[in-house]
Amino acid sequence: MFTKHEPRFALPILLVLAFFISALFITPSLAAAGDGSLSSPYSVSQAIANQNSTIKTVSGYVTGQPTSANTVITSSYPNDYALALADSSSETNIANMVYVQIPTSFRSEFGLKTHPSLKGKKVTVTGTLSAYFTHPGLKDVSAMFSGNDSPEPETPGGGSYYDSAVGKSGSSLKNALHEIIDDHSEISYSNVWEALRKTDEDPNNANNVILLYTGRSQGKTMNGSGVNDWNREHVWAKSHGDFGTTLGPGTDLHHLRPTDASVNSTRNNLDFDNGGSEHTEAIGNYYDSDSWEPRDSVKGDVARMLFYMAVRYEGDVGEVDLELNNQVNNGTAPYHGKLAVLLEWNEQDPVDAFERNRNEIIYNQYQHNRNPFIDHPEWASAIWR
Repeated sequence: MFTKHEPRFALPILLVLAFFISALFITPSLAAAGDGSLSSPYSVSQAIANQNSTIKTVSGYVTGQPTSANTVITSSYPNDYALALADSSSETNIANMVYVQIPTSFRSEFGLKTHPSLKGKKVTVTGTLSAYFTHPGLKDVSAMFSGNDSPEPETPGGGSYYDSAVGKSGSSLKNALHEIIDDHSEISYSNVWEALRKTDEDPNNANNVILLYTGRSQGKTMNGSGVNDWNREHVWAKSHGDFGTTLGPGTDLHHLRPTDASVNSTRNNLDFDNGGSEHTEAIGNYYDSDSWEPRDSVKGDVARMLFYMAVRYEGDVGEVDLELNNQVNNGTAPYHGKLAVLLEWNEQDPVDAFERNRNEIIYNQYQHNRNPFIDHPEWASAIWR
């Protein structure tokens, strides 16, 4: 256990002077400086020096679990709620650590009580630079990655997948992301069945998939049109733009999810909004004559899928131009709403391990493009706010 102590001032004056003189000629370089982006994270020392409530990505080594402003526990962890990071895995000075508040969605992967072996490992975290336990911290975490691997794929020839988007906002960012994720490898609608068996596999039961709206774990082969079968839900309703099941938007895995067939029928082509009556089978989902509200734990998933569709499909030759708006009852027009609510859901329900795994499978095994809003959820606000 590390405990912060008050400094002592009994050192001889000459030793103190010698220390400061030597410091003028020695510049520590434990960690390279970054710009706080996912492709160039802040070091822990940068995070400590920039506690200004901005959203940044920070990379460091797990040194233990903070339990107060002055204490970091290094064994017998009481819970999965927090991490301390430093620029060196052997760091013992709490002043050189940043405290990370771990949200519920990441505790099963990054909590030290569950995974004590994380101590000494490198972790990359995206969140708000803000005090935690009245100590330099990282809160409202939206993404966490472990190991030395880059959380973004490398593009042929070197560089990050998102290099051309870094530093942009508004329509410039939207256009840059479109160019990055455009022209993906397309699969047929019949092949979507097998793809969903991989992308939405239950992490606790390899024979099942997780259904989007109900959260039910169901056998992979129990698919079809029967009342309790699962089928292929177009989260961006396929009538909104009238693209049906054609190659491209109609078969894009980034917005296709397994759902209970009867629940899918009720959702139909409704826009997304808050309110309505609770669905009797899909508890936690609400609907009325013009909108559907999904359960809380997938609200962000739904939002990020729609953000992806609005960026991927921009009216290129032979493709539909999809856009988000603040309306419901969009019908067959190529619009989906409500944008303001989707932005709220993106913040309320952070990216989780299930979404990240889907993104990796789609990128590596099927379409070879990514959903940028899973890798960078903050980009939704940068484009539409």
